[in-house]
Amino acid sequence: MANPKVLVVDDDPGILQLISIRLEAMGFDVTAVESGEKALASMVVARPDIVVTDLRMDGMDGLALSDAIHESNPALPVIILTAHGTIPEAVDATKRGVFSFLSKPFDGKALVDHINHALALSGKKQDGAEIDESWRSAIITRSPAMEDILSQVKLIAQGDVSVFLNGASGSGKELFATAIHKASPRHNKPFVAINCSAIPEALLESELFGHRKGSFTGATKDYEGLFLAAAEGTLFLDEIGDMPLALQAKLLRVLQENMVRPVGSTESIPVDVRVISATHKNLDEAMEKGEFREDLYYRLNVVSIEIPSLSERREDIPLLTQHFLATVSERSHKKITAFSPEAMEMLVSAPWPGNVRQLLNVVEQVVALSTTPVISAALVRKALKSPSPDILTYSEAKLRFERDYLCHLLQITSGKVSQAAKLAKRNRTEFYRLLNRHNIDPTLFKKAT
Repeated sequence: MANPKVLVVDDDPGILQLISIRLEAMGFDVTAVESGEKALASMVVARPDIVVTDLRMDGMDGLALSDAIHESNPALPVIILTAHGTIPEAVDATKRGVFSFLSKPFDGKALVDHINHALALSGKKQDGAEIDESWRSAIITRSPAMEDILSQVKLIAQGDVSVFLNGASGSGKELFATAIHKASPRHNKPFVAINCSAIPEALLESELFGHRKGSFTGATKDYEGLFLAAAEGTLFLDEIGDMPLALQAKLLRVLQENMVRPVGSTESIPVDVRVISATHKNLDEAMEKGEFREDLYYRLNVVSIEIPSLSERREDIPLLTQHFLATVSERSHKKITAFSPEAMEMLVSAPWPGNVRQLLNVVEQVVALSTTPVISAALVRKALKSPSPDILTYSEAKLRFERDYLCHLLQITSGKVSQAAKLAKRNRTEFYRLLNRHNIDPTLFKKAT
């Protein structure tokens, strides 16, 4: 596993080098820059787990840098160092989200302790050792936006609040729900998922809360329901926006009381479950229309995560494509190794309304149809149902029509040039000239006798 990444910012070259050497000796991966402006520019490439910055610098100072960083990544810890430290500055820094404030000259061990403490709280390091990152192994990405979201997911997972995932269909909401569960203290307990739009309204209440034998036609035995099946673990309610209003009220009561009453029972059962919910719908509009309860929304949406669509993280398309290709090829027992450059360019530029799910579907289709080790652009175009991007010029279109027309006449006349020339109302010499222009051999059209 990679060492924790530290971005160090100081306009004093000597101090910058000293801090870098100390941190590298302690096993950190250090990126060192001389200004706040360079620090912001390097964020996407460096992808730091923590920032250590001087307070007083020419141009952007440490507090301004911290503010700028937290606009896009509010969970990234920032430690400020200064030879001009005062109590008011320290208080101001803390109020503005700075993790800690150290005065120069500082003790090297104290700095490392502060860094390790910040990393431990952000889930990057614990008791001086890196923790297992397998919780996020199913989410394949190199996107800075996705990495920022995953950093937030790791923090959120440590608590027990309800989480709301908002993203388009096929964007990977269940993968994120699973990642939250795996990174949480509940990871050894059940993870149970249900798609609220896939189950008829009459059965959804029983599926969630359980039922007693004989409570309705077909209830031939007791059924505990998914809330109890997920006891001490995580319940993922996908497409919560499609839940009927009457059932929303019952779900709200369960979340408020932590008690479940099965259908047909007069007794409630205590339940300890973390709820993660998701939808592709705009619930603000649904609440305005009276289709979704506002009180339930705020009970579910304690912490919200916006999952970007595939078109918003196109840098992940080649990575995902190769991963899917390897998986599907192995499953299909085919030795397909790559996409052609033109095919990959087509994939990267496609609109992807179906997101990652659609990309997987396209890969499965082209692997099934491919007869070569490298997948062509033509196969990808067919799978995407895209028209050919080649737009002919007028002269090209004219030549193509002329060639097809000549071939058609020779097919009709079985390769007899004199008859074909008469049909075209051209003399024989001119017709031969046209055939030569297109390298058409009339003998190829003669029928075997």
